[in-house]
Amino acid sequence: MPLTLDQLRDEIPRIFAPWIVALGLDPVHAEDGLLRLEMPVAADLVHVGGVMCGQASMAAADTAMVLLMMRELGEFRPMTTVQLQSTFIRPVSGARCTVEAHLLRRGRNLAFGRIDLLDEQGRLAVQSTTTYALL
Repeated sequence: MPLTLDQLRDEIPRIFAPWIVALGLDPVHAEDGLLRLEMPVAADLVHVGGVMCGQASMAAADTAMVLLMMRELGEFRPMTTVQLQSTFIRPVSGARCTVEAHLLRRGRNLAFGRIDLLDEQGRLAVQSTTTYALL
């Protein structure tokens, strides 16, 4: 049975490192194969150019996909990122952004996903693809 949004929120500090918890990712919507999270664009994630740094975007994408996999599996299971590739389309600024994780395919040992990071205006800013090995 899939995990609820509240269950996912409760699992974040248990599963992830403190610096990932500090990103403030908040699951706000879930359906089969999709998890949407909101994330503040905190001042400590913004670099000298006045926009969120790419490292924060990639960490958010990776974390969102793990949370989606947890939801789909009904629990946390050991898994590892095999591949994470990101394309930076436009800068992310403003107070918040949205992270949408999409499960493209899940097999016995591998899962494939796409993560879209949308800026405050709802425009695609970063698109990541990922492969996970289920251990």
